[in-house]
Amino acid sequence: MTPDDIALAHILADAAGAAIRPWFRRPFLVETKEDFSPVTIADREAEAAIRALLAEHRPDDGVIGEEYGDDRADRSRVWVLDPIDGTRAFVAGRPLFGTLIALMEDGVPVLGLIDQCIIGDRWIGGRDQPTTLNGRRAHVRDCDSLDAARLGTTGPFLFDAADLARVDALRAAVADSLYGGDCHNYGLVASGHLDLVVESWLKVHDWAALVPVVTGAGGVMTDWAGKALRRDSDGGGSDGRVIAAGDARVAAAVQELLG
Repeated sequence: MTPDDIALAHILADAAGAAIRPWFRRPFLVETKEDFSPVTIADREAEAAIRALLAEHRPDDGVIGEEYGDDRADRSRVWVLDPIDGTRAFVAGRPLFGTLIALMEDGVPVLGLIDQCIIGDRWIGGRDQPTTLNGRRAHVRDCDSLDAARLGTTGPFLFDAADLARVDALRAAVADSLYGGDCHNYGLVASGHLDLVVESWLKVHDWAALVPVVTGAGGVMTDWAGKALRRDSDGGGSDGRVIAAGDARVAAAVQELLG
């Protein structure tokens, strides 16, 4: 990762936001994909805008995107895109969705950006780079125990029955919990407003950008067993169950409860 990659990530996010904003709270067709998740013209136009810029500026890098699939995904450097993480929120007019842009090197996220183009929140973090929110340093909150932690997760319907039972036990152990927020929750962990996010069934385009943002603010992001998140060269790797915590003590307690 280079400073030019960071500068390019901002350019990519600006282009995605310019494609998304004209559609926010406007009439549009909502389609359902094979995995039963929604997709809109805004998702597709935003990813197309990002891919066009990558083709111009990083033609030798790979790309993995939610809407248009993989292109040279076996390369050492791969950009991972989710043009609208939280399409349900976007469709409902909630400004809590976000554009996710990551750069992975040899399967490890080294640069991540979360952009909420309506309210203007942009977190960016990278290897050896502290996370910033709109240009100012972001930092997690100290929280030494689960019973003092604030938990966020997108929704109970995103866990299978066995995992939901564990998450319900976690919810009973924390100080407070809330549903909704998608990728925005991870930015709130990085800025010290939430202490913990737990989710499952995430794909690489859902989590790759989040790891550098959370860790660059002093937090921890792992799978439920406490292992680092990564994508293997054959497309395997992390199973999609993730923990993001601002304090390592909370992360360890959650890993013990869920792992």
